[in-house]
Amino acid sequence: MAFTQQNSSAPPHGHGVPHVRLPLVQADAEKAGPPGVADQAAMRALRWLRLVFGVCFAINLGLHLHPQYAAQFARQAADVAAQPHWLAMWDGAVWRVLSAAGVSKGLALLFGIETLLTVGLLTGWGFPAMGWLGLAYELLVWSALGGGGAGAVALVYALGFALLLLLRAWQGSAWSDAALRRPGLLQVRWAFWLVGLLWVVIVWAAWQPGLGLRLSDALIQAQVHAPNGQAEWIAFWAGLGQALGMGAFAVLIAVIETLIAAGLLLAPWLPRGSRRWLLWSGLIFSLLAWSLSGALGIFPRSQADTLGAAVIGAWLFGLLLAAHPWLETTPPGAATAPPEKRQVVDAA
Repeated sequence: MAFTQQNSSAPPHGHGVPHVRLPLVQADAEKAGPPGVADQAAMRALRWLRLVFGVCFAINLGLHLHPQYAAQFARQAADVAAQPHWLAMWDGAVWRVLSAAGVSKGLALLFGIETLLTVGLLTGWGFPAMGWLGLAYELLVWSALGGGGAGAVALVYALGFALLLLLRAWQGSAWSDAALRRPGLLQVRWAFWLVGLLWVVIVWAAWQPGLGLRLSDALIQAQVHAPNGQAEWIAFWAGLGQALGMGAFAVLIAVIETLIAAGLLLAPWLPRGSRRWLLWSGLIFSLLAWSLSGALGIFPRSQADTLGAAVIGAWLFGLLLAAHPWLETTPPGAATAPPEKRQVVDAA
């Protein structure tokens, strides 16, 4: 009898569901489907940044049409004085192949690859294969130029293609049918660590003996090759360095670079606010360095060749700014909706 009375007192079907749980299930359902609103915003920012990289490639391609570019490229590649032995051997092998095929044909092939990469970056066509081609191409240019100053710029461009691949910056473009999904946590961390390793190299070079003298020489050379407006800007900073003492000014810059490098390596464990402040500081610092390089940061200064590493370094910070929320948020499909649904079923 008691059993029968207990059943008769049960509420009708559906009335046992607590009303407070229904809005929570609907709110969580928005997070369950990949990608979420925040993910779409990050992907959109990455697509725009990929377009910026494509514009840089288009500018470089125009600079490479300079009549003396081929001679300049050959002179840079022939300068093997400071190369390690293994790199000198590889450089020699590359140039033997180019010489056998004809240097003009080899340069035409390089121009063709650059054109293909420019189109791919501007449209998203051919990715992710186009990203791997760009990475291989920039590493080839770096090795063919012997790893010197121009080669170091190619290495930064190679790092740019590596970040495009890690962060899936091609998805969502009209020419790409790639599935929209956020990159894995480890991929995002490696994007920060690779840029951090680049800054470790910058810090190592900055702390070499003669900081003040090297900074003074760099500012003087940049001012010589800069147009009038930029020369005045460089002169202002050179005067500031002289007022503070060029040695102390160089140490201050090296300390800032050290903090940026350490922050990039530790970024996965930093609070979001600290990480955002770090990335904006690195972007502004890179743009400032670009503004203080002669000929508006076009390398080498003697002949127009390539937009310098500093402006590409600022662009790398832009990529990290777009992707840094992915270091801490829950991946798609791991939202709390399923447990809530189980509670609803249990209550019913």
